[in-house]
Amino acid sequence: MRLITWSTAIVVWLLAMCHSFAQETTLQALKNSKEAIINEEKDLLKAEVEKINKQLENEEITQEEAEQLKTATAEKHALNIENRIAIVDNKIALIERNNTVEVIDDEDRAVISIGLGGKDKDGFIYIGKKYKERKYDLRTTSDFVFAFGLNNAIGDGQSLNDSDFKIGGSRFAEIGWAWKTRVFKESNWLRIKYGISFQFNGLKPTENRYFVDTGEMTELQTFEGDLDKSKFRMDNLVVPIHFEFGPSKKIERENYFRYNTHNQIKIGLGGYAGLSLGPRQKLKFSTDGENVKQKLKANYNTNTIVYGLSGYIGWRDTALYVKYDLNPIFKDNATDLHNVSLGLRFDMD
Repeated sequence: MRLITWSTAIVVWLLAMCHSFAQETTLQALKNSKEAIINEEKDLLKAEVEKINKQLENEEITQEEAEQLKTATAEKHALNIENRIAIVDNKIALIERNNTVEVIDDEDRAVISIGLGGKDKDGFIYIGKKYKERKYDLRTTSDFVFAFGLNNAIGDGQSLNDSDFKIGGSRFAEIGWAWKTRVFKESNWLRIKYGISFQFNGLKPTENRYFVDTGEMTELQTFEGDLDKSKFRMDNLVVPIHFEFGPSKKIERENYFRYNTHNQIKIGLGGYAGLSLGPRQKLKFSTDGENVKQKLKANYNTNTIVYGLSGYIGWRDTALYVKYDLNPIFKDNATDLHNVSLGLRFDMD
């Protein structure tokens, strides 16, 4: 939890620095634009006066008509300068009063807004076309997902005590993006959480062994020398889906409302399905006084389709996370091995 607290503090500090710099730069750009507006309107006035003089030279208009046109044109551009500078002054006042940054391109299309929250912590970063008003009811949100912990593989009727893999040395990691949608319109007790993730499942065999593809099956065999390291890793791309339930706090404002689950217990039950991106094996050993590292990449008779069950229980951004592959790791082995993982999961929105 201390790691999350410090990382959050660093992000807030960086946002504050970016906000201060962006605000100062934007205000200076707006102030400089006043002079650009005056020069632009003067150039337009000069071009129109030259056009009027040309009409006079060609006797298309009289001297009196030319003077009237010049007076009207001068008044028009003087008003343009006044109105356009007033718009810039209003933008400067808006930014200073609300402590926000708004940058609009030359065609008034793209907008970048950065804001730091007040008492209700409604800080925001928005990049897109025009500023979008806050939606009254936001039923779908998204967050970054990261998990890591211990990994292992067990056969049917086998326990971790009988495992062929090091319990402390075998690990997993998962990284992805998830969306969460409220199921019911008037209640937030049930949500569907879905997304896409990369899973990295590692296994370290015990007793100086490594995996060998014999052609008919893949099995653990004893290495001829002394292994300093033997690691088998399986990378998967999966789509996880969980039903998440638990209490939440409803926050109501004048023009929107939200359900907040940050300080509440969350429970998620579901599963995942996807594709294996291919296994690989890493061996480290010494031979004839030289250190050798081998990275072996092959099919190893692993299943291409992966699927399983998973669940989590947590509070705030952190949860205890478990997942279990229903598919066997290898296709034709005499004993089916299933990957199992236990660790911590962080959902950071």
